[in-house]
Amino acid sequence: MKKGVWLLIIVLLLAGSFIFWKHGGLGPEPPAQITLINPLGPTVIPVAGISSQQVISEMPITIQYWKDTDEAVALLASKKADFAVLPISAAANIYARGINIKMLGVHEWKVFYLLAAKDTPFEGWKSLVGKRVYTAHGRGQTADVIMRAALSKEGIEPDQDVKILYAPPQEIVALFKAGKVDFAALPEPFVTLAMSGDNGKIVLDFQKYWGESTGKPERIPVAGLFVAGDFQEKYPRETKELARIFADSTRWSNENVDQALAVAAETLPTIPQPVMKKALSRIEFEFIDSSKSRPEVEFYLQKMKELYPQGTPKLPDKGFYSS
Repeated sequence: MKKGVWLLIIVLLLAGSFIFWKHGGLGPEPPAQITLINPLGPTVIPVAGISSQQVISEMPITIQYWKDTDEAVALLASKKADFAVLPISAAANIYARGINIKMLGVHEWKVFYLLAAKDTPFEGWKSLVGKRVYTAHGRGQTADVIMRAALSKEGIEPDQDVKILYAPPQEIVALFKAGKVDFAALPEPFVTLAMSGDNGKIVLDFQKYWGESTGKPERIPVAGLFVAGDFQEKYPRETKELARIFADSTRWSNENVDQALAVAAETLPTIPQPVMKKALSRIEFEFIDSSKSRPEVEFYLQKMKELYPQGTPKLPDKGFYSS
């Protein structure tokens, strides 16, 4: 065989080997576009490394932000989202509705605090007797469930001895700053917004109370990263790579707070950067993959179901977890 033919064969073999390596073998072609949906709020910080391309990937990732869980459910159900950042309790309920999602890991662990107005004393849960407590959104969210359980444990009847009121967090902040709220159970950055101008103080850390009352670490699996089940089945290599990129982005944001804040400000212009920076001192972001975070998630969901069965009517089975 002529020398030129051999050279052509060698070149073709090398090119084939490169393509095989690049695409991970004989699997399907990589997706032309990968969509990650993420809630508007402090969780824009962990994805700042991806959105600003400080964390580099060859994969074509688009981040889309959702405003409420109904919007997230619609995107997942219509298969317009491949990955989603979701509150853990909401994700369990989405899974129970038959939408095939799998948890890749937890990344938000601390965010909830109880505030008291400036001159309102707090010496424990009994200080809430005869008072009004505002908390965000509606019945069944994490701070609400933990607060109600704590009151009951102290022999205090929620809604009877303590008036619990629900409102959007922005409205609670306005009422708190106007001196119309005794206590408020809120997530960050609304805690910082409410306290700005020396309007009040944090009297209880829900994460610390959770640890003390359960014997578990002083943190709550608040939110995490999920993948559409059929996407993971078809693209296991890309799924693993996205989880790695997400973990790297979370780490980058923790190590480059000012840069991450500047990136996040483009998505959250209504929250001043100094407020968000202060809020981050009371928020914990750390991506822990499903194999390691699963026990804490299972315990958390089991506890939420015991404390408020209507909020978590069905615990997810093993198919909810990617590992």
